[in-house]
Amino acid sequence: MASSQFLNSSSLLSKSSSSSSHRHYGCRRLRRRLKPSPSIICTAAPSITSAPLPPPPPQLPATYSAKYVPFTSISTGAATSESYSLDEVVYRSRDGGLLDVQHDMAALKQFDGHYWRSLFDSRVGTTRWPYGSGVWSKKEWVLPEIDDEDIVSAFEGNSNLFWAERFGKKFLGMNDLWIKHCGISHTGSFKDLGMTVLVSQVNRLRKLNRPLVGVGCASTGDTSAALSAYCAAANIPSIVFLPANKISMAQLVQPIANGAFVLSIDTDFDGCMKLIREITTELPIYLANSLNSLRLEGQKTAAIEILQQFDWEVPDWVIIPGGNLDNIYAFYKGFKMCEELGLVDRIPRLVCAQAQNANPLYQYYKSGWKEFTAVKAEDTFASAIQIGDPVSIDRAVYALKNSGGIVEEATEEELMDAMAMADSTGMFVCPHTGVALSALMKLRGNGVIKPTDRAVVVSTAHGLKFTQAKIDYHSGKIKEMDCRHSNPPVTVKADFGSVMDELKKYLARTR
Repeated sequence: MASSQFLNSSSLLSKSSSSSSHRHYGCRRLRRRLKPSPSIICTAAPSITSAPLPPPPPQLPATYSAKYVPFTSISTGAATSESYSLDEVVYRSRDGGLLDVQHDMAALKQFDGHYWRSLFDSRVGTTRWPYGSGVWSKKEWVLPEIDDEDIVSAFEGNSNLFWAERFGKKFLGMNDLWIKHCGISHTGSFKDLGMTVLVSQVNRLRKLNRPLVGVGCASTGDTSAALSAYCAAANIPSIVFLPANKISMAQLVQPIANGAFVLSIDTDFDGCMKLIREITTELPIYLANSLNSLRLEGQKTAAIEILQQFDWEVPDWVIIPGGNLDNIYAFYKGFKMCEELGLVDRIPRLVCAQAQNANPLYQYYKSGWKEFTAVKAEDTFASAIQIGDPVSIDRAVYALKNSGGIVEEATEEELMDAMAMADSTGMFVCPHTGVALSALMKLRGNGVIKPTDRAVVVSTAHGLKFTQAKIDYHSGKIKEMDCRHSNPPVTVKADFGSVMDELKKYLARTR
């Protein structure tokens, strides 16, 4: 049977299209040929021929809230009196450490896991503002105090969870491999999930007359695309610092097209990050990088969505590409909230996959977590994770230690081969997904991941952003790379005999 897709990304919906009706994803149930558990159907919602979902539970009166606290109070469990309203413009704790968004778990625990599962399931596919978004369908767990009219959303999230049947069987001997296509989104990457939250909060702050003249970020491509699009939708100026000649043209054109003020700077991402942090201390520009923990609240919903798409069954492994390392913590946070609030009874093991040319976390992990040392990130086809001094290193280590996590790396040839192998089975993935797939292949090869394990690879961006890398690979133009899975076009004369000869050769090879 051909590989099936569960969820298609939602189309852009405007607030004016809101209605109280619900509609569910068109999807097909797969024949259960995976694990022998008869209770798992592996579908996000009933098929269009199934019985409808029960009506949503009543939204009981409750007051939910969230605040900033020092990340160290989360990682150590130590009590702290330091906290900040989400309406304050603050990025660091008093001692210079990271902040985290802490929710009022006591208020959320007024309702059991069944309540939250039913509520979230009832919002799948709705056109009722803003709950049709995969992020804002979990509003109570994300940014609970914001008014609906302040939300800036493209109905992001609800991305496809793809059963990679052929890739899993052909290359890994696995029958339960899934790709979470976060790149099938409004601007083509998972960054939309966090940016809808951050820009919505800025929209709220500007209405509260906070003196913010715009929003700024340093970017390796995808952050700037998401920021510029959401700011344009809300009529908020966006300022983007990009490392010159380090990102694809497809990534560069997105902020330009959306009207951002783009500075191409002769440095790498780490240099851009240093500059934007200095600038935002001098000018009333809101910082949009993952140093700002608001973005993680949106990104964590992808983890919740994976559980939801598996009918709240927990996968064994989730493999995530890592650069600035905010996403690995965001996924951990989403899974952990579901466990703490009774939606599931455990969390998956996490794997962070790094490019060998930018692998400070991998080196730290291999040292036994003895001492972290930033590195000078070298050029990599996985340009969005070409980061040598990640902001969220402490968050990532905490997530990995508390999930039985692993860190793996991929060489340039390994990640490009893995990308080509995935494409040959019907996908069209980015190089960063190639890093994650390469990590999966290594862990499968050494027996850490079993053939019967359920594994989810997080695909962070759309392959269409990286067409030049694919062209170079398939044309064999990459120096010191064999490009073993390249598939170049065959040049042939325009006559019947020549075409027939080439077709016969091809058909002979495919038998």
